Amino acid sequence: MAQQILQTTSVGSFPKPDYITKARTKARRGDMDAAELKELEQQATREVIQLQEDLGIDVIVDGEMYRGDMAEYFAQQMKGFESSGLVRSYGNRYYHKPIVVDAIERPNAITVDWWKYAQSLTDKPVKGMLTGPYTMMDWSFIEYYPNRRDCTLALARAIHDEVVDLEKAGATIIQVDEPALSARTDEVELAIEAMGIVTQGVSAKIVTHICYGTFDKIYPRMLDLPLDQIDLEFANSHYRLLDHFEKNPFTKEVGYGVVDIHSHRIESVEEIVAGIKRGLEYIPAEKMYVDPDCGLKTRTWDESKAKLANIVEAVKIVRAELGQPSAN
Repeated sequence: MAQQILQTTSVGSFPKPDYITKARTKARRGDMDAAELKELEQQATREVIQLQEDLGIDVIVDGEMYRGDMAEYFAQQMKGFESSGLVRSYGNRYYHKPIVVDAIERPNAITVDWWKYAQSLTDKPVKGMLTGPYTMMDWSFIEYYPNRRDCTLALARAIHDEVVDLEKAGATIIQVDEPALSARTDEVELAIEAMGIVTQGVSAKIVTHICYGTFDKIYPRMLDLPLDQIDLEFANSHYRLLDHFEKNPFTKEVGYGVVDIHSHRIESVEEIVAGIKRGLEYIPAEKMYVDPDCGLKTRTWDESKAKLANIVEAVKIVRAELGQPSAN
């Protein structure tokens, strides 16, 4: 049976429930042990997956309830990193910027057990979710390695091991995010080289998410990233990215962001339908995965649910018009 066209998914993160935020504060103070915290993180993961199941999302994410910042979390699990003080990421959001002080190693699998747990809760595919080597490098202070390239490639080898272990565990879709690539467009060649190491010998579908940057300076060269799908924001830029596809067709699968995660406004079903149809002028339906522009962690639960619900409803309408009604 052919795969359903216009698969729906999400980029990765969901808003943390209040009980997780409070539990982490207690854990930092020493008032809650690791086992208690993990139990609550598992509860939040169950709730996120159930929400996606109830909405009819096709490709599930675990919501990242067990992690905080996307660079800091992986640095904490690897050798070679120390933590710095708080650094502003954007808006009023801060993170402890990692410092590379020694050779980078991945002593143990980082996300595999969490992926296994999430996948055990649903029959639908759950994406593995990793931060890419270029972004890990760019969002860290580098003291040990003599240059950015050496640091990036060391990270690529460590993340490759994580990708291999996820695939061995059964993951068929693995997302390796590189948001920093759209901000440091002069190093696209380094990002391509690093992704080649990450994906070497891997048969799982590999996705990367690149958002909110100077897209015109890395396109179409970004199409040479050795992976299967590039997830991009379209709604926030009013679908102007599609203009680039007129001259240089998009040759990979695309994660097609149709709702703006930086806005509290809930896009209407009709608006999303129109956005999908604009994209279908350039991208075949079987190569389009429909999702939010970026992770949902900046939205409330109600906003996240409403935005995803409208995505699902819009996709149903477009599928029916294309002669392939939704199976769910």
